[in-house]
Amino acid sequence: MSNQLDNPNGNFHVVVNGEGQYSIWPDSADVPAGWTVCHGAADRSSCLEYINAHWTDMRPLSLVAHMAQNSADGRGEQR
Repeated sequence: MSNQLDNPNGNFHVVVNGEGQYSIWPDSADVPAGWTVCHGAADRSSCLEYINAHWTDMRPLSLVAHMAQNSADGRGEQR
């Protein structure tokens, strides 16, 4: 059985979840719960370009918020 995500000739959507994480998703499949379409349907290459342009911070949004709160509380970032 082949993976639909590997089809170079397929049509895809770009989906994003509540943590700001992006993925490609086949346009022939239902979008999973918790994810919303933000681009497409388009070819795989176009979708990957969209992700590269828009997902510039790989940290989940909850981590970004936590780090900002720690910084605001004067605790700063721990290494």
